[in-house]
Amino acid sequence: MTATLAPRLNLTARSATATAATLDSACFHCGFPVADAARWTVRIAGANQPMCCPGCAAVAQAITDHGLDDYYRTRSSVSPTAGRASLVPLELLLYDAPEIVAGFATPQGDAGQAGAAGQACEATLSVDGIRCGACVWLVEQRLAAIPGVQSAQLNVATEKLTVRWQPQHCRPSDILAALRELGYTAWPFDAARHGQQLQRRGKRLFRQLFVAGLCMMQVMMYAFPAYLATDGTMEAGMRDLMRWASLVLTLPAVCYSALPFFRGALIDLRNRMPGMDVPVSLGILAAFAGSVVATVRGSGEVYFDSITMFIFLLLASRTLELRARQKAATALDGLRHALPASASHMPDFPAGRNAAIVPALQLAAGDFILVKPGEAVPADCTIVEGATDIDAALLSGESRAQCRVAGDAVPGGAINLSQAVIAQVVRPVRDSTLSALIALAERAAQDKPRLSQWADRAAAWFVAALLLLTVAVFAFWQWHDAARAWPIAISLLVVSCPCALSLATPTALAAATSRLVGLGVLVVQPHVLETLHRCTHVVFDKTGTLTAGKPVLEATARLGDLQAERCLQVAATLDAGNDHPLAAAILQAAAQVGGTLPPSVSDVVHHAGCGMAGVVDGVRYRLGSAAFVAGIAGACPERREAIVATPVYLGTDAQWLARFDFSDRLREDARSVVAYFQSHGKIAMLLSGDHESVVRQIAAELGMASDAAFGQQLPQQKLAFVRQLQRDGAVVMMVGDGINDAAALQSADVSFAMGAGAAIAHAHADAVLLSDRLSLVVDAADTARRTMTVIRQNLVWALLYNAAAIPAAAFGLLDPWLSGIGMSVSSAVVVLNALRLRRVCASHRLS
Repeated sequence: MTATLAPRLNLTARSATATAATLDSACFHCGFPVADAARWTVRIAGANQPMCCPGCAAVAQAITDHGLDDYYRTRSSVSPTAGRASLVPLELLLYDAPEIVAGFATPQGDAGQAGAAGQACEATLSVDGIRCGACVWLVEQRLAAIPGVQSAQLNVATEKLTVRWQPQHCRPSDILAALRELGYTAWPFDAARHGQQLQRRGKRLFRQLFVAGLCMMQVMMYAFPAYLATDGTMEAGMRDLMRWASLVLTLPAVCYSALPFFRGALIDLRNRMPGMDVPVSLGILAAFAGSVVATVRGSGEVYFDSITMFIFLLLASRTLELRARQKAATALDGLRHALPASASHMPDFPAGRNAAIVPALQLAAGDFILVKPGEAVPADCTIVEGATDIDAALLSGESRAQCRVAGDAVPGGAINLSQAVIAQVVRPVRDSTLSALIALAERAAQDKPRLSQWADRAAAWFVAALLLLTVAVFAFWQWHDAARAWPIAISLLVVSCPCALSLATPTALAAATSRLVGLGVLVVQPHVLETLHRCTHVVFDKTGTLTAGKPVLEATARLGDLQAERCLQVAATLDAGNDHPLAAAILQAAAQVGGTLPPSVSDVVHHAGCGMAGVVDGVRYRLGSAAFVAGIAGACPERREAIVATPVYLGTDAQWLARFDFSDRLREDARSVVAYFQSHGKIAMLLSGDHESVVRQIAAELGMASDAAFGQQLPQQKLAFVRQLQRDGAVVMMVGDGINDAAALQSADVSFAMGAGAAIAHAHADAVLLSDRLSLVVDAADTARRTMTVIRQNLVWALLYNAAAIPAAAFGLLDPWLSGIGMSVSSAVVVLNALRLRRVCASHRLS
């Protein structure tokens, strides 16, 4: 690869001395001059080398991370004549290398290497320079026009772009080059680098804010006497002196502090899609130009105080917005950083007990690891030796220590509190439960609910309409009263801005999502908060949802010639690979009875919602519901006593063998959760595959109506039931945990999966509860209600503000300085109102 990179970069042969002299004051990667304010560096060959931009830093880091840094050692020079426009696209070609693509892109579909033929790739990129909804619309529309790009979703709050493309029709460099053409810098998302970029921007913005504030205060000192001397008592010479002093003091604010607005406006105009920076820049330049002309002529109005105040207030609003974005970007950082970077691998266990430190990403299923006290568990694993207490508060929100012994599962990211244990990895880090949930949540953050899509479209066209209106208003006042045409046009440009409109929804959603992550709820679909507050029916599964999901075998009734212990061993053999709670109870009961499980088992098949079938020691068995077992055993024997426990039957050809009766206690918060939804006008319902009488008994204990509980429901029946409710006009919320609930969870308008449930339930649900507290759905419902209230408040405020401010400015009722205050305050109100969601404690939280 080294041999092919040099010609692409237009490198020419030069001496090593000349190369060093060039790179001392230039970007080590591309040779472009490094600005004094630039702080990007990459460690190459043991030394920190300067970079001119985050794009070069990302490429250089990718080269070194993949062991290709000999490229820098063997190249001879950087071309002194290569222009920036011609150099950047060639640099982006490095991202097309298969080994680099595999580092930041993930294949979609069948497992395999990212970029395999016929397989789509998906990657998350950090995009620098996103300012408003118009930027989002522009980027998404431009990328959608690239052949091979299937989807592109940009989140204005986190500045992260998720893009999916077909490798045979599109390359990563095509996507990055298209963003460069629009004026945006993008690179593969890295949490640490993204955070550093936000910090650098925050510091730069603070410096600009400080300069603008200093200029504003000094200019106000010169403007204040002029406001007091309205009776003409100020001499002309003194007035001119104050104007010239104000002009000099305004220059730093215009030439330095206002640079972000000017750069953004140039990008928007070049792309022929005016955004919020266009009217802001036009207003600043128009007011400054008019003031300079009035100062030189010695007559007319000057607006230096309004200009500096406007720049300061707008920068203050942007600083507040940036902080909100930083909080939104770090919402999942705690979970993302829960998995450690290294692990103590025990390659010789159990023969040897030596441990070696290895990267956690190298762990594979079946590896043995040593987890010491105070360390984080690097991957999902099962304890094989020792006992300890773990802290899973970051994952589940449960603050109490949890005891784990040999045979217990431990999630990756949990903290070992007391004793060293040896564990066996169940899934590698990339496939761990936590990694999968984070990936789902991050993808949800890139999607947009309908309210957000509407706001983005409105903001994208709002500016164009505003500019046309400004031209029309200026023309009218030029005809009606030419002396007022200029200040009125300035006021109109300044007072109206789509900031509030474009920030109304994403800031609220980001704040609410951050709040829910802290509570232990991962939102994995964008419509959850929008749909949850308007649901009419709440459908619960029973086992593992309303009950604790830890059934206990109460009794074993013999129905045939086989001994009860033998029946239990056969049942445990069939259920050995099943993750249903009842299967766990059977395995636990068989272990307590003792004995060895039958060694010969084959043709084991799981029938969702029915049970297990298989051949044990040459005999065909079925284990499950009465109807399922009756398929081979014949008519079910009558049961005289009332059914108060969950029955599981075992049978063989033409013979019933045993009935296992299980009991499962209700969750402590189940009654309160059901009561909460009923008190808010929702209809609570219970669907279960359990026996009808057991389901009705549970419903009665929870205060549900008898006609709202349905038992003996197969997965397809649950799905049909949910769809029938939807056809009748209901908005259905579903809460479940198992394979039997997957179809219904996916079909419901909004759905929640219990954290301890099956992985397929997580994949089909719209949100996942990280702990076993059912009351988290109450927290989510309460947060959804508050979020939608805040979003509506923000949208109403933005619309009312513009509806009142624009006509007032057009009719000449607002001065430029007052317009600047109004525009800045409108954006600040939206952001502050959204941030309230982060501090709200759910009043109905049930722990």
